[in-house]
Amino acid sequence: MTTATPSHTPTTAAFYVQAVLSFGLSLTAVGIGVVFLPVDGWVRAFLGIAMLYTVTSAFTLAKVLRDRQEDTYITSRVDRARLDKLLTDHDPFKIDVP
Repeated sequence: MTTATPSHTPTTAAFYVQAVLSFGLSLTAVGIGVVFLPVDGWVRAFLGIAMLYTVTSAFTLAKVLRDRQEDTYITSRVDRARLDKLLTDHDPFKIDVP
């Protein structure tokens, strides 16, 4: 019986640090840009709230996509386990005698 192991590529520490630093740098850059815009305070506040809304929406989207991917992975594992059980229980040389 062959067992297919799922290909799981773990995130390296360097990639994780790069992603965190990139996110922090981009958020800081946009925040500084909003603060130093030559506009009224209400416009700055609106842009700041819009930036925070965009960030939280991005986190929510990432979580939903991750959850969907994990759900698909678990479903495929269950289907694979059922198939493996059927294949191990099936004996092609067994003769059914009534």
